Amino acid sequence: MAAYLSILSGAECERVIEKSRFLTYAVHVESEEEARAYLALLREKHPLATHICYAFVADRVGNVVRFSDDGEPQGTAGMPILGVLRAKKLFETLVATVRYFGGIKLGAGGLTRAYATGAAEAVQSARISLFDECVTIGVGVSYSDGKTLARFAENKIVTGREYGEKTLFLFRVRTCEEELFISAVRNEFRGRAEIKRGETGFFPCG
Repeated sequence: MAAYLSILSGAECERVIEKSRFLTYAVHVESEEEARAYLALLREKHPLATHICYAFVADRVGNVVRFSDDGEPQGTAGMPILGVLRAKKLFETLVATVRYFGGIKLGAGGLTRAYATGAAEAVQSARISLFDECVTIGVGVSYSDGKTLARFAENKIVTGREYGEKTLFLFRVRTCEEELFISAVRNEFRGRAEIKRGETGFFPCG
């Protein structure tokens, strides 16, 4: 399965347009159930909101796609939000906009711009990462090689560290770079490191 882009850290932004308040949220979701649970939380948080419009792509390949205008004129909210997700090539991502109507109608064009702009700003403010298939690799060395292992770990993704008679670091490595990583460990420690391959999965890697 190919690597994909998704939100690593979510974001929230607010715009006031013709007295209407638009609150837009962008978050990472890994299933339709997770997306709908987040939407339910938004409805609890904003019980007086006029509309809560959204779009999400809740899987890694773009098969789970949903959007809603939630009472706004058809095509003026959900689709513009989804357009931003597609333009940014984001997967496992939900963007939802909460609107408090201010009494002035914006028209179809104004609504489309408001929802698209809010979605774009929220996505821009979020931290986006490449997600790829990764493997956890444990590298254990003697206490005397601990400082060397720490230097080796610089600019690499380390998910765990254990110190004792031996020093153990857990690295997250893209599976396509696994052989290169193991070769680098062997060259650095010349047979003094113990290498153990762990679980694989899709994780942020850049």
